[in-house]
Amino acid sequence: MSTLSLILPCAILVSTALVAAAGASPDETAVLATLDAMAKATIAKDIPTLTRIYGDDITYAHSSALTQNKAEVLKDLQGPTVNEFMHFSETTVRIYGEVALVKGIVDFRNGPPGNLLDNHLNILWVMVRRPQGPFGWQIVARQTTRIGPSVGTPVPTR
Repeated sequence: MSTLSLILPCAILVSTALVAAAGASPDETAVLATLDAMAKATIAKDIPTLTRIYGDDITYAHSSALTQNKAEVLKDLQGPTVNEFMHFSETTVRIYGEVALVKGIVDFRNGPPGNLLDNHLNILWVMVRRPQGPFGWQIVARQTTRIGPSVGTPVPTR
């Protein structure tokens, strides 16, 4: 079974807000496809795909002020944390030659099993055109600012 077939069931959990609008450039479409693949791979804990999506030189800054490198991000994703969904909105893409800036709002549910948090985040991704990225782009930086409560919002138990 291929890695892609493992993450396809998670596709319905990722917002279709990243689908490129009619008239989007091929670069914009590829950048958004990279972001969509990152979200799906994060939910599925698909480390091989994330290894290709994240540049070796990534700076991954969390809203908590924690900054991680690639090895630290991938190690954390392999842990017990559950990443239930990512919903993108207000996404914009600006391309400057070999660099793309992607800005948007992300609603993200994650946390340790039994203690998930809803996070409302403002995120800036920096991508660089690189052939090793699955769509020709790699994420080399991410900066997150929390919108709303500073410690996440507990998910109501049902």
